[in-house]
Amino acid sequence: MDTILNGKVAVVTGGSKGIGRAISGRLAELGASVVVNYASGLKEAGETVREIEDGGGIAIAVQADMCRAHDVAALFERTDNTFGRLDILVNNAGMLLNQTIYDLTEEDFDAIVALNIKGVFFCCREAAHRMVDGGRIINISSTVTRMLLPTYGLYAATKGAVDQLTRVLAKELGSRRITVNSLSPGPVDTELFRRGKSEEQIQGMAAMAALGRIGTPADIADAVSLLVREESSWISGQNIGANGGMA
Repeated sequence: MDTILNGKVAVVTGGSKGIGRAISGRLAELGASVVVNYASGLKEAGETVREIEDGGGIAIAVQADMCRAHDVAALFERTDNTFGRLDILVNNAGMLLNQTIYDLTEEDFDAIVALNIKGVFFCCREAAHRMVDGGRIINISSTVTRMLLPTYGLYAATKGAVDQLTRVLAKELGSRRITVNSLSPGPVDTELFRRGKSEEQIQGMAAMAALGRIGTPADIADAVSLLVREESSWISGQNIGANGGMA
């Protein structure tokens, strides 16, 4: 284990699966105590915590639905009660529904906006009240805001909102040396990403990247690890692509 985050506490929303799991593990490897948030994946959250503990790290799993402001507040209250501080927030929880704009229902709209915008907003609000000076907020956005792909319209709209929230919050918290950035992955090789796609479709997306492959959860976790370091203290209010040169 590294020690650059020793004594620091990180909250990772959606931290039990896929990209979130990789981020939780990477922050623990760097020495942070990690709060692994999950909505329904109790089994996966427990596995993530055990992996961190087996590697000598510290982690707890906390159930909270990021669509509910009350649950969001409870997540941060549990963090305070357990660790007494908050240094890092990674807003990773989100959902994607591939659907053309004219096929989306009001229920679809409400569900995606509630998690992808409302959840991020209220997590940022809680962090603004609770985070120590010099902290780090990283909001997971998406490269689709640059590529404007068909069937990604509503998803791209929510991630565009996250990017704008990031820029404003960076200015609001700058006097406390808290940096706020958004990180935009390209396609990442997770179970969720592969669902419903043929190998031909996946290879077609890989070919769109300058580096000729889709990303891995570890690629995104490594990018997060760069933004939480002291050396990144002059980077704030930015959207950073982690997409292998896709866009």
